[in-house]
Amino acid sequence: MPADALAPIAVVRRFMSHMEQLDYDAALTLVSDTCEYVNPPPLPVVYGPAGIRGLLEPFFSPTLENIFDVLREAEAGPRVFLERLDRHKLADKWVELPVTGVFEVHDGKITYWRDYFDAATIMTQWPAG
Repeated sequence: MPADALAPIAVVRRFMSHMEQLDYDAALTLVSDTCEYVNPPPLPVVYGPAGIRGLLEPFFSPTLENIFDVLREAEAGPRVFLERLDRHKLADKWVELPVTGVFEVHDGKITYWRDYFDAATIMTQWPAG
């Protein structure tokens, strides 16, 4: 089934599944060229597949395994909301981060992605880059 035939929530679920595996090539096929990706400061706002990859790939390079537990989800038209517990296995420990993600999907592509979380919660547990 082509991506554009999927409901917005199915597109986001597929995207998150690929991201959980750090399969950027597959995940980013579901992102529009103009997608805006917003995180809390100090992380910058980035745009499109290249911007998302450029931000996340180096950041998650110490990750050995990811588990994205979706606690609650909702869909309203093109908008998808995911409350999740992101768990990242590093060489010496697991790091957990409660996150709420807001997505907009149009024509089978994610056009907006914003994650809400406490940046200090992850930055104080993450290895220095």
